[in-house]
Amino acid sequence: MSSPLLNDGTDSFVGESSSSTNFGENEITVEGSKGCGYLFCDPRSTLHRFIALIFMCLLGFGSCFCYDNPGALQDNFINDMDISTAQFAQLYAWYSWPNVVFCFIGGFLLDSVFGVRLGTVIFCVLLVLGQVVFALGGIFNLFWVMLMGRFIFGIGGESLAVAQNTYAVSWFKGKELNMVFGLQLSFARVGSTVNFNTIEHVYRWMEQFYKGHTCLGIVLLLAGLTCVGSLICAIVLAVIDYRAEKILNKRPEGQIVDTIRFSDIKEFPTSFWLMTGTCVAYYVAIFPFIALGKVFFERKYDFSADNANTVNGIVYIVSAFASPFFGFVVDRCGRNIFWVFLSILVTIGAHGLLAFTFVNPYVSMFIMGFSYSMLASALWPMVALVVPEYQLGTAYGIMQAFQNLGLAVISMTAGYIVDQGGYLILEVFFLSWLCLSLAFTIVLWFCDSFQKGTLNMSISARDRWEHSKICHYHLLTSPVEEDWCTDQSDNSVASTSEDSEDIQKSSVSNTKLL
Repeated sequence: MSSPLLNDGTDSFVGESSSSTNFGENEITVEGSKGCGYLFCDPRSTLHRFIALIFMCLLGFGSCFCYDNPGALQDNFINDMDISTAQFAQLYAWYSWPNVVFCFIGGFLLDSVFGVRLGTVIFCVLLVLGQVVFALGGIFNLFWVMLMGRFIFGIGGESLAVAQNTYAVSWFKGKELNMVFGLQLSFARVGSTVNFNTIEHVYRWMEQFYKGHTCLGIVLLLAGLTCVGSLICAIVLAVIDYRAEKILNKRPEGQIVDTIRFSDIKEFPTSFWLMTGTCVAYYVAIFPFIALGKVFFERKYDFSADNANTVNGIVYIVSAFASPFFGFVVDRCGRNIFWVFLSILVTIGAHGLLAFTFVNPYVSMFIMGFSYSMLASALWPMVALVVPEYQLGTAYGIMQAFQNLGLAVISMTAGYIVDQGGYLILEVFFLSWLCLSLAFTIVLWFCDSFQKGTLNMSISARDRWEHSKICHYHLLTSPVEEDWCTDQSDNSVASTSEDSEDIQKSSVSNTKLL
């Protein structure tokens, strides 16, 4: 399926050996529409879009690699900095605190101030700056400086995630979008996986030359090189996106472009807020657990530091491979709410095994990795089904903001629970949040069915619903379009009985809305 960038009146390019298009003061030439030059340089080609997708995915590598530096070095942080588990958990809380506000503002800035290209570069610069400050806090044994570094790093990290989502929706639409979200998550989690499997070895190597907090700081400084790599990707992607916009005239002169206003937030549908509740309640049972998981596996299962890091990072290893698969499945099947519901149930089972049994933790973490991937591939693309595209940056920002509020509070609470009550109480605490996430999903499912929504439709039903909506609009505004709607209906694929029922309900809903 073509990207929206490829559907903006660019048919004149097709079949030409070279093309030159003038857009005001900007003239962009695409040469060699046949052969390698065309495939690499023309933004309408699949290969060019694939190259852009690679840079979109690599944007999050450095952020995810450095985000879990503390989790992979949990006992080293506690010993070298002489802190408690509750204090250690603040390293994650201070990452999340700024994004209760800045993540929402970041989405607004992307939509209305900087634009996605400049905004992405700025957020990557904040990543680099935050990681450097974080490392300096370790070198000079200043824990408050480390917290400040995590604060700065958090502003860039979560806002960068919003920028990634905005880029994805801009370049890909419809059936491609779920798989693209899955690929982005996969590449980012490769960063977390590499962190859990390498950073302990880097620490031991540096321990030959430095000791204690100095060694810790140097290791964190080396880890910051991955953020520099993300910054380079942001610059390259900005050039690619700018060039594509000029070639395809994505925003022709004189076109009215919708803008986001803060007052629009109150118009976001109930389904969006239920998605946000599901997101928050689910993720607070995943990320804080991984942040404190290394010592949990060392204590309960008597694992070495290396083995504890390996099993703790399995969620990310599995998601790196499973996320594109589940994205592909959701692309082809639809039924997003069902997949979210199923993933939460499976995650509850995985946490239950860790809490109440001594089953090999590799089994539980593999299960959790699959369910985590399933939820991410189905949940995040649903936002684009209920929120207009020009508001998506702000919508994703709001969701990330609430998610970070939950992560900040729960991370600090989790550290306190470990110090006072141990890991069994912590697991029960996480299970209660997963049950709340399941409740939000059930309410979302009920509301979507009651409102004749599209969130749990199959892909084919969703396509026909869109066609039905367009036809209703044409018939009300221009009755002469009736023949066009009839022709389009005749060309559509016959629906199954279940899908037909969905479309009939949606047609009634469209009539009421219009």
